[in-house]
Amino acid sequence: MGEFGLIRRVTSGRTQPPSTLLGPGDDAAVVAAPDGRVVACTDVLVEGVHFRLDWSSPEQVGRKAAAVNLADVAAMGAMPTALLIGLACPADTPTSVIEGITAGLWQEAAAAGAGVVGGDLVSSATLVISVTALGDLGGFEPVTRSGAQVGDVVAVCGRLGWAAAGLAVLGRGFRSPVAVVNAQRNPEPPYEAGIRAAEAGATAMIDVSDGLLADLGHIAEESGIGIDVRTELLEVHTRLVDVASALGADARHWVLTGGEDHALAATFPDPRAVPEGWRTIGTVRHGSGVTVDGRAYEKPPGWEHWR
Repeated sequence: MGEFGLIRRVTSGRTQPPSTLLGPGDDAAVVAAPDGRVVACTDVLVEGVHFRLDWSSPEQVGRKAAAVNLADVAAMGAMPTALLIGLACPADTPTSVIEGITAGLWQEAAAAGAGVVGGDLVSSATLVISVTALGDLGGFEPVTRSGAQVGDVVAVCGRLGWAAAGLAVLGRGFRSPVAVVNAQRNPEPPYEAGIRAAEAGATAMIDVSDGLLADLGHIAEESGIGIDVRTELLEVHTRLVDVASALGADARHWVLTGGEDHALAATFPDPRAVPEGWRTIGTVRHGSGVTVDGRAYEKPPGWEHWR
């Protein structure tokens, strides 16, 4: 089809949100920024590292590529507005794969209230998807990683451990339980929860992409405080317990260190400030780092590239 024929095919007939003033088709897009400030983030997903097409459908890959970026916007307390897509692939990639990936990108963007406003397609030896997400703060200050204070409570919203369980299942060559496997294929970040947290006065917030303990560690480091997670407050779903039992794994370890669920974790100044739908799991204390039930966690706290 060629580059431009493919671009026309994957962009024609799509609906844009009101924030898109000028969408695909020109040298650049124009996106409304009512707040006057723009939240921006980017992620790169590489086939064989972040996704496998023998494990996931192209649509699921597209949705995941969008979700990992949109969750970062939500973690700043912002409303997602737009996605810019860079897609590199081998010349012999079936058109159906590219159509499926872009369809998933559009679907997840729409679920978060954003539009796919532009991007680029190039040839490459490996399938790579780069997504840049934009967002609007709606008049609120951004919720960063550096605002947690001693005495705050720590809370989470969204699933934890499910994607790690799904990865373990897929790694053993199984395709069920479907709900667990699909958590790895297609994360479901609680986008609106980030805005609710900002409105409720969250002092710090982060997207749980690399593992709860690892990502809370970023808040602890940037805020200059310590965090203690209480295991009795964590939700370890019975489905995860069943899967862990079958695989000889530890469901609680998945919840504490599993990445790619893209839940949100935040600190709040008072337990009464924690919004509906969030679950309190710990406290902010004097010191540094993250402990579990008052002790250092003995296993790796999450995922980190090159380590």
